[in-house]
Amino acid sequence: MSIAIVDYNMGNLASVQNAFAKLGVDTVVESNPKKFKNYDKLILPGVGAFGDAMEHLHERNMISYLKEYALSGKYMLGICLGMQLLFESSEEFGQHEGLGLIKGHVKAFDTSKFNEPLKVPHMGWNRMFTNNHALFENLDEEHYLYFVHTYHVRCDNEEDIIGRTNYGYEFTSAVAHKNIMGIQPHPEKSHENGLKILKNFIGL
Repeated sequence: MSIAIVDYNMGNLASVQNAFAKLGVDTVVESNPKKFKNYDKLILPGVGAFGDAMEHLHERNMISYLKEYALSGKYMLGICLGMQLLFESSEEFGQHEGLGLIKGHVKAFDTSKFNEPLKVPHMGWNRMFTNNHALFENLDEEHYLYFVHTYHVRCDNEEDIIGRTNYGYEFTSAVAHKNIMGIQPHPEKSHENGLKILKNFIGL
């Protein structure tokens, strides 16, 4: 099993790599997009702004190779911003085109409907309500995971949603479309439950 973590200068690479190491799995931090096809699985991490991330992917000529990998049928997992990049667009600091691997868009938390402003970013531990999906096998009954984000995804297709979280209102926190998956929380910061998710991804 060979797993690559995509290095496009926007991810918390060391923490993700260390989480896999705790599971006894070596990963490669890969910055050469021509080598993506050589790996069995791909991790797309991300910390920061959507537009900056897409610009970095473009500068490194990674976009076409990521789309090619997605079409190969091999499993890809987007984490936090990496999950958001899987979608068609984002409204973060303007309108930005995403990878378009999953239909839907990235929106800001709507704070207008509350008497007291909803604090953003959504930061800290929160529960994910999960569908019956292989990515979430053997999780504790209460799936608390660690979140840090100001924007969230809105899926066009209900069947692509495999996890939901409530922060003022319910939002999509995990998705899966065929071989492409994404989770909004950080599994590498989510202790045992996070490691179980990564272990399940390894086993797919």
